[in-house]
Amino acid sequence: MGFFDGLMGNASEVNVNDIQNEFARILAPHEQIEKAYKLIRDLFLFTDKRLILVDKQGLTGKKVEFHSIPYKNITHFSIETAGNFDLDAELKIWLSGNSTPIQKQFNKSLNIYELQSVLATYVLR
Repeated sequence: MGFFDGLMGNASEVNVNDIQNEFARILAPHEQIEKAYKLIRDLFLFTDKRLILVDKQGLTGKKVEFHSIPYKNITHFSIETAGNFDLDAELKIWLSGNSTPIQKQFNKSLNIYELQSVLATYVLR
């Protein structure tokens, strides 16, 4: 991911093998990370059980918030593909009890359809 993409609020895909061990402490037994995306220092991890939003805080990033969202709490979601002039794709996720969605933007090189497929696989079980 380029620095410019990060400043623009876009996220890029991260190699799952590189981060599986890094986040082993917060994963349930036998839970596997399926997809991971990075936005400057923050991450969002799609596991086979839940979505985990990782928010690194402060100047050093040593303070970290882990927001866990079980897939059963996701009521619906949408994707918006990148266009010719709009260079980012967008994912919106609505949670039960919330009218405001979680919104994430991705750079144009990300396959937003693949991301949608991973989310659909777990939400639509």
